[in-house]
Amino acid sequence: MTYQQTLDYLYSKLPMFTRVGAAALKKDLHNTLAMCAKLDNPQNKFKSIHVGGTNGKGSTSHMLAAILQQAGYKTGLYTSPHLKDFRERIRINGKMITKQFVKDFVASQQDIIQEIEPSFFEVTVGMAFDYFAKEKVDIAVIEVGLGGRLDSTNIITPELSVITNISLDHTNILGDTLPEIAFEKAGIIKKNIPVVIGEKQTETEAIFIQKAKAENSSISFAGSSLHIENAHQKGSLLIVNIYKETQLIYPNLALDLTGSYQLKNILTVIESILKLKEIGYSIPDEAVYTALKNVKKLTGLQGRWQTISKNPLVICDTGHNKAGITEVMQNIKNTPHQKLHVVIGMVKDKDISGVLALLPKNATYYFCQPNLERALPTNELTKQAATFGLKGTEFNTVKEAFQNAKSKATPKDLIFVGGSTFVVAEIL
Repeated sequence: MTYQQTLDYLYSKLPMFTRVGAAALKKDLHNTLAMCAKLDNPQNKFKSIHVGGTNGKGSTSHMLAAILQQAGYKTGLYTSPHLKDFRERIRINGKMITKQFVKDFVASQQDIIQEIEPSFFEVTVGMAFDYFAKEKVDIAVIEVGLGGRLDSTNIITPELSVITNISLDHTNILGDTLPEIAFEKAGIIKKNIPVVIGEKQTETEAIFIQKAKAENSSISFAGSSLHIENAHQKGSLLIVNIYKETQLIYPNLALDLTGSYQLKNILTVIESILKLKEIGYSIPDEAVYTALKNVKKLTGLQGRWQTISKNPLVICDTGHNKAGITEVMQNIKNTPHQKLHVVIGMVKDKDISGVLALLPKNATYYFCQPNLERALPTNELTKQAATFGLKGTEFNTVKEAFQNAKSKATPKDLIFVGGSTFVVAEIL
């Protein structure tokens, strides 16, 4: 098979969560373990950091990978979903996995794929672990796909577990209360392995503490031990001063990821770096400063409060649940503009009304649907939006909606594109 045929095979043959939703999920780790056993258990051949949480796990993973890479470690990075190219999911020192490896891997695994009928995600995880083992990475940052306890990535024994935060998302799969979701996410806490929790939340704190105690794991809450003062924007960078208790440990740290939600993520990242240094990793301050100023360049991260063009200002963001959209609204409020134009599409299994309730009534909306089976049909989105007083026009495709917004906006307006990772992917 050619590379393109290989991808077509993966997309069409294997159940894929992004396309069909919960039906693609396997309820245990059996397939991933079977696949990795056939590959001679690559997950045991490299060191790793496991990153879970509801929001911020992608940005946190990319920042950690950038810092480790800058500190001289050969660093693997596994994230999902991809925005433009399947190979974005699997990188070493920022470079995507080769097309040849993807082709060879799928060709060599045909028998087991036929036999156990794994999901798309299970195959991708096996591929990533095999690649990192064969390329002998020093360490790999592994982002959880969904949940934690039963996620395919949860067959690793990492050096450090990281959980960014907990909010309501994928409630049809993970449970519809914060404690239920926290229980699933806490499944990545392993015996004697330290864990960093990003945000301390009243409803979930006890669950993490209990699980860490049961596993004899040291636990720290980044938001409790560290804090930020005097955060401000300087050109295209976000500048922060990070304190541990009363001591200034990172003065004037510049981030090229500038969304206001990165203020939470950066504390998680720094707490994780402090933990890694404690267990023997050599990470000079200089590596932290250089990496965080160049995350996008070093790791290829896209879609996080990303400026696409100016005059009018066009910004996209992959936030797609209540917590994510709350942060997006904060960023929009902090961005000077005359009129707001919102290009929005969503997928069916999200908290649609929870998100729509947060959107401003005085914006012009361009309703659309991303090109996948899980997409919420445009007419349904328009109907639901109307009940929240949001008015706009329907379009058949994301591209049409975006072109229309660009033709209507004046140079001082702001066009925001979002509502779903897949809407952002189509624009990028």
